[in-house]
Amino acid sequence: MRASVIQMNSVNDKAANIEQAESLACAAIDADRPDLISFPENMSWCGGSVTDRLAAAEQIEDGPTYALCRRLAKGNGLWVHAGTIPERAPEETRNRNTTVVFDPNGEIAARYSKIHMFDMTTPDGQVYCESEVNEPGESVVAFDLMGFRAGLTICYDIRFSELYAALARDGVTLLFVPAAFTMQTGRDHWHTLLSARAIETQSWLIAAAQWGSFPVPDGTRQMYGRSLVVDPWGTTVAQASDGTGHVTATIDPERTKDVRARMPTLNHRRDWL
Repeated sequence: MRASVIQMNSVNDKAANIEQAESLACAAIDADRPDLISFPENMSWCGGSVTDRLAAAEQIEDGPTYALCRRLAKGNGLWVHAGTIPERAPEETRNRNTTVVFDPNGEIAARYSKIHMFDMTTPDGQVYCESEVNEPGESVVAFDLMGFRAGLTICYDIRFSELYAALARDGVTLLFVPAAFTMQTGRDHWHTLLSARAIETQSWLIAAAQWGSFPVPDGTRQMYGRSLVVDPWGTTVAQASDGTGHVTATIDPERTKDVRARMPTLNHRRDWL
């Protein structure tokens, strides 16, 4: 399977973000003819005030981000992983940060809402409180994709190995981690965490990321980028440079079989611990 990972610089302008996403996806399709395109977290909206972010939510099936990803999937006969879309939650007081996967017929194959909320002050003093806008999801989600068992996670989820252990018990061989890592946490932890999750689950990992700055009420914030594809040994096989664009890698199930045969750690798990 050939997978193209899209690196974006989304801001607080939905129409511009969707136009950027379509342009970058079409460039990847024209250049590399992938079977799968993966977008980053917050593909359709990033930044602004709490009020702005709440207002950006969509009833997903009726929204422009859904329409774009469905059109890309059906029009090109490929799988599209829609990064994340701000979804209006049932009680409509907060959103959900939701990822949707479309099959080549443009139908929804899987849907997952981010479980772990990024509420913290980073070492450089910047305050993040995702729970002001989003309520957490509750379900662990895996699905079948072109001979792989794929698991859905989002950004801050990467720090919680128990989620990945649950996905490993479901038999995953491929993991998605769309993200908008901050510059500092990205520089210090992004590569280490992604490699660790790939190694412990012995799975391929596709991590589309946001890069560049976005506006917030007190100025701007900077995202790290470095969209990656990591193999089941923890080796980075493709990485984006600075800027928007894409990278494409071949996801080979034989590599997974080889790693698991040589180091059968999944057979040695003691899940009662």
